[in-house]
Amino acid sequence: MNIILLGPPGAGKGTQAHRLVAERSMVQLSTGDMLRAARRSGTEMGKKVAAVMDAGKLVTDEIVIGLIAEQLDNASGAGFIFDGFPRTLAQADALGELLASKGARLDAVVEMQVDDAALVERITGRFTCGECGEGYHDSFKKPAVEGKCDKCGAEGAFKRRPDDTEEALRTRLMAYYKDTSPLIGYYYAKGQLKRIDGLGEIDEVAARISGALAG
Repeated sequence: MNIILLGPPGAGKGTQAHRLVAERSMVQLSTGDMLRAARRSGTEMGKKVAAVMDAGKLVTDEIVIGLIAEQLDNASGAGFIFDGFPRTLAQADALGELLASKGARLDAVVEMQVDDAALVERITGRFTCGECGEGYHDSFKKPAVEGKCDKCGAEGAFKRRPDDTEEALRTRLMAYYKDTSPLIGYYYAKGQLKRIDGLGEIDEVAARISGALAG
């Protein structure tokens, strides 16, 4: 099964993708992770990625599609979760053509709906352990001992992303609504869109996604 998780920044796409990987042996294809891995690989594609990024330019759709094609050719899991791609209608068309050329298809596009006020609370309150990467939140997931990581025991290692502010989030939301939200209509017209409520406990949202994928 190949799926796309759609939703604004902070909707919980990454959290749910990790869960699908663990429970269904799916492969998460994160655009950012693929670009970083390609840059380190030393392959021809990797050198091309490095040259573009070092020049401070945006990586082209052609390069990203090339990286995805490599992953599809080396497929070993039970399907793919596309994370961070596509972001535009042109990218959606390119992905559809790529999958068709590989004899594959997109099975579902899950839109995680979360209102803006909830997103602001989610984003501005999150922080991680700088040692092991465990995630926390001021309201929803506080460490058992203040200042100490539950997972690795590190003390005083918590950090917050500099762009996890209300102002930065609203800028990112504007970009999402402008560039990515047209995909909702695109996949709805294709009969592939599944909408779920992205608010709630992680287990609750995971159950809704499972229900959408089974429907």
